[in-house]
Amino acid sequence: MSDADPPSAPTPPGGERSIGVGRDNHGFIHSGDLHQHPGPAPRALSSLPPLPVALCGRERELNELTSRLCPDAAETDSVVVVCAVDGMAGVGKTTLALHAAHRALDHKDWFPAGALFIDLHGYEETNRLTPDQAIQSLLHQLGVRYADLPPTPEDRAALYRSELAKLGEQSGPALLVIDNAHPASHADRLLPGRGRHRMLLTSRHRLTSPGLPGYRLAIDVLPAVDATALIVAALTAANAYDSRATDEPKALADVVQYCGGLPLALQIAAALLVATPDLTMAEMAQALEEQQSRLEVLDYRDDDGRQLAVHPAFALSLRAQPEEQQHLFGLLALNPGPDVSTEAAVALADAPSAQTRQGLNALARAHLIEAVEAGRWRFHDLLRLYAAARLCPDEPDAKAAEARVLEYYRETANVADVWLRALPGDTAPRLFDSRDQALAWMDAEVGNLVAATAHAAQVHPKTGLSLALCMSEYLNWRRRFDNWLAVGQVGLLAAQTAGDRSGEGLALNSLGIALREVRRFEEAVDACRQAAAIFREFGDRNGEGGALGNLGAALLRMRRFEEAVDACRQAVAIFQETGDRHGEGLALNSLGIALREVRRFEEAVDACRQAAAISRQFGDRHGEGGALGNLGVALLEVRRFEEAIKAHQQAATIFQETGDRYHEGLALNGLGIALREARRFEEAVDVGRQAAVIFREAGDRHGEGLALGNLGFAQVEVGRFEEAIDVGRRAAVIFREVGDRHREGIGMVCLGIALREVGRFEEAVKAHRQAAVIFREAGDRHGEGEVLSNLGAALQGVGRFEEAIDVGRQAAVIFREAGDQHREGMALSNLGGAMAGVGRFEEAVDACRQAVAIFRETGDRHGESQALDNLDIVQAKKRHVQE
Repeated sequence: MSDADPPSAPTPPGGERSIGVGRDNHGFIHSGDLHQHPGPAPRALSSLPPLPVALCGRERELNELTSRLCPDAAETDSVVVVCAVDGMAGVGKTTLALHAAHRALDHKDWFPAGALFIDLHGYEETNRLTPDQAIQSLLHQLGVRYADLPPTPEDRAALYRSELAKLGEQSGPALLVIDNAHPASHADRLLPGRGRHRMLLTSRHRLTSPGLPGYRLAIDVLPAVDATALIVAALTAANAYDSRATDEPKALADVVQYCGGLPLALQIAAALLVATPDLTMAEMAQALEEQQSRLEVLDYRDDDGRQLAVHPAFALSLRAQPEEQQHLFGLLALNPGPDVSTEAAVALADAPSAQTRQGLNALARAHLIEAVEAGRWRFHDLLRLYAAARLCPDEPDAKAAEARVLEYYRETANVADVWLRALPGDTAPRLFDSRDQALAWMDAEVGNLVAATAHAAQVHPKTGLSLALCMSEYLNWRRRFDNWLAVGQVGLLAAQTAGDRSGEGLALNSLGIALREVRRFEEAVDACRQAAAIFREFGDRNGEGGALGNLGAALLRMRRFEEAVDACRQAVAIFQETGDRHGEGLALNSLGIALREVRRFEEAVDACRQAAAISRQFGDRHGEGGALGNLGVALLEVRRFEEAIKAHQQAATIFQETGDRYHEGLALNGLGIALREARRFEEAVDVGRQAAVIFREAGDRHGEGLALGNLGFAQVEVGRFEEAIDVGRRAAVIFREVGDRHREGIGMVCLGIALREVGRFEEAVKAHRQAAVIFREAGDRHGEGEVLSNLGAALQGVGRFEEAIDVGRQAAVIFREAGDQHREGMALSNLGGAMAGVGRFEEAVDACRQAVAIFRETGDRHGESQALDNLDIVQAKKRHVQE
């Protein structure tokens, strides 16, 4: 915020009108207790702060700015108008912007969708919001829960644009007010994609980025007449009979001069006069004149060499406070994050809560801090610099206060972490009354905790390590993987600095999960291997088991399945040895996934059943749901379709009950595959659409791709080929964008099948050939066999029978080697048709008869019927040629 600007806290609700494709289901990998918080996030489309102080002067700027915000001012509906207000710190940029925003909202038809407000803290080194953090906050205001945020910044940015576009379509244009934007590239990222929305920016820099076309308004300090009016208005508003301004016009002019016309300095001087009725204007002017030092960052000179400074006003404002409040003011600068709670202030002050609260309220009345919401306080950015400049961080008092506040965050975060990890029947410290309360505290303090972790790692490494470990479960739960990655790296550095090898193992294990979730798989594997080695070195068997389980999960993502099986088996054995049944269940779940990938399906079914039973025994609903989902996928592979359907339905029900929309989407995705295999195609289409909607609402592009791919396969089965072409193409594009090469291939298979069904054979051949290359590169022989079988069918459509025979034989060999009789039968049946196309009838009859025998042996009546039909067609063609 600018120095003269009001708090950026949102207006409370009710205030003003401002405001797996194929059969892959890796989403059920569970290598740590992951919980999701139920309940929707409320929309905050009325988040403008209330109108600040009366605006003195600026009428011309206000009128110009307001007129530029009118949605009708754009030439087309696709134009997003940007209005940027820039000027020096404390010049009143936010005050002007908020007056313009409120005036615009008074026009009832301008912004029916309301307004969003966010302060980017662009001039703070430690608290500056990255574009991704700002987007996450804005998405939350738009009603997207933290638990539903996509895992990557790119996907969150796409969701942000999509949500704004949807808001524009449903409600009309909205006004986005972005405060303290710096650098300009950060503001670029917050631009809506299109529509009649308006963006109003403030910055201390001129926002001349090509990405921010629009109107720029540079504002300067107030002229003397307006600056004088500001002080007079403040005095008479407090006391209509206050005559100090009119009694001492020369002294008033001196005050205005010493404040340099800077609105922030003028407001603080006025507040001092209001708070001290016996202070004369002359005394105020004399006091300001005595102040010679200046905050370096506020040392401004115009072309004539005239200097403007706010330090004298800050110093006088603070000097008017009692000594204990001056002391508290300085200590508050030691808080590492963007704001401070009353409880953290108590820790800093080492004083009774009532006394500290009284001091905070007094500082707020003097405009030295701001109350952003009940129990939370914030410095203006310039006042924070002033407070920090007064401190000597090496003094014993400052060092003790810093240690106290860091320990406060560590202790409270540790208790919250215990609550978040607790299973039914566990006891947790009574600092919180419920898991929801612990989660709410973490939500409120996450900015402070991230900053505290980074700072503590430098000055108190053991505290920094503890904070990093306490945050991992929360960050996992909220799917804030970028924050987790940063905290994990800091925690590892803290452990190494402290020489804590055991702590280094814990930090590496946590970091490995974060790296896996942001798809940095090689680094994840390396971190987990190092963690396992350290735990082994110290004889920490449970720690080693957890690290090996996480290693297995990372290896799975890299498709190194045999290594994953080995790691997961070791983890299971260790937990069995130590008697850690819950850990054993989690490791069995990952083992089941790995066994499925190496086509040891019965073992996979057994491992997942055990995992579900253990989780059920401990009341771990999330773990049970994940295990049931993976059980369903394994049951599909042994063609036990009804059991698979039941397992997926149970998983979906669990996630619905716990409010875990992400994993509900995964469960529905698996259910759709099972229903398709059971030939319940319409039901498969319905649940596939539900899954796609869930992932789309959550902004999870990867999950949406999974759901769309499987939906496309189901749509082919019910003859909705054009729809299948569309969703298959979209699935492939999504996986290409997120860098999942293997699943891109599965999307291409879906697309190719749908294209073949509408007679677009050349396009189908191209899609299948692309998919074959992808599977070959990934070393997925089974997937390669599937695409070759489908490629053969497409080649037949364009009469390229010899090529169809070649790829059909390759497919049959691959399935025979893999022991997949069902797909071997399908490949042989297609091969028979290709051979008949070139008159090789005896070979064709033999291939079809082999297919019939395989389907009869496996009990696949539908496959047998299709193979018999193909056999009849081949024999009829043979008779026709012979005749």
